[in-house]
Amino acid sequence: MEERFVVSNRFKLITYALMGIGVVSFALGFIFDAERTWANYLLNNYYFVSLAVGAAFFGAIQYITQSGWSAMFKRVPEAMAAYFPIAAVLFLIMFFGMHSIFEWTHEDVVQHDHLLQHKSPYLNIPFFFIRVVIFFAVWIIMSKLLRKLSLQEDEVGGMVYFEKSELYSKIFIFIIAFSFSLFSVDMLMSLDPHWFSTLFAGKSFIAGFMHANSIIALIVILLSRNGYFKQMNRSHLHDFTRYIFMASIVWGYFNFAEFMLIWYGNIPEETSWFVHRWHGAYKVLFFANIILNWGIPFLALMPRKTSRGKRYMFPVILLLIIGQYTELYYIIWPSTVHEAKFGLLEIGTFLGFAGLFSWVVGTTLAKASLVPKNHPYLEESIHHHF
Repeated sequence: MEERFVVSNRFKLITYALMGIGVVSFALGFIFDAERTWANYLLNNYYFVSLAVGAAFFGAIQYITQSGWSAMFKRVPEAMAAYFPIAAVLFLIMFFGMHSIFEWTHEDVVQHDHLLQHKSPYLNIPFFFIRVVIFFAVWIIMSKLLRKLSLQEDEVGGMVYFEKSELYSKIFIFIIAFSFSLFSVDMLMSLDPHWFSTLFAGKSFIAGFMHANSIIALIVILLSRNGYFKQMNRSHLHDFTRYIFMASIVWGYFNFAEFMLIWYGNIPEETSWFVHRWHGAYKVLFFANIILNWGIPFLALMPRKTSRGKRYMFPVILLLIIGQYTELYYIIWPSTVHEAKFGLLEIGTFLGFAGLFSWVVGTTLAKASLVPKNHPYLEESIHHHF
């Protein structure tokens, strides 16, 4: 079977309009508040690349576990991973805003700070961007390799290309786990170079994986509403939900463990990070993160009925989209902008990145059969039921 996704003119217009809003917001931001603009740039850059990383990880897991239920939908995480080259360019552009975001890039500050001097062999601009280039090069190469094997499998069929994909996926998951952990430390934890948390990298990785799962499910639901994936049933939705449900529990565990251990240890070098976020709007965001990223998914998706219905999953996923933004805002803003500010600049920048990400995913989906017609487990996926 073959099913082609057609990018409609309406979809193109919407994504172009959103990208236009983003460009205008970004340009106007420099006129009014350059520091805040660069903070928005970092937040949204990280937001959407974490979705691509999580999607690539999800796709690799499906090969390794030889999951049959998801075979019909594997083009979606492949399309999300196609965002890597765009994200690489956007992160390199961030070179021009480094001094507005990262304290350790200021030589006068480092000269009078013994801890930053100690960390300077790692935290310096040249090595920072060397790591960025290496991370994205590996992600792009591996994701394109798996995509190539996937398309070859479409043409030839059989188990040869599936087995190759499984082998490379076993390598890719370790690369992703290690590199994205370092990436999150570079982009987020180094915003507060005096603070450290041994759980931060793990927490960031599971957050990206959880939200990528929710976006994969959202795209599948939207496509099914527009006449695609006609064989999708409630059992498929249940499996998507289990991934989101499981990841939300792990996310909650990492956040609880990090906060509880730091609170109990009461070491100033560790508690300072939370102390600065325990006032005003940031304190509200602390609890909002827990509710949006753990409480609602855990309670709403636990019952069998709600975990198998689009009308229940859809609002939960929309709240998780807000939850990911809330978490990153809570991490980035106190370290860069300091004062809690949210307005048209934040909304416009997010819409611009969302439009770009949607355009990349949509155009990539249209380049190949939406359903991998010769996947060895396609029949199992079509008739999946429990």
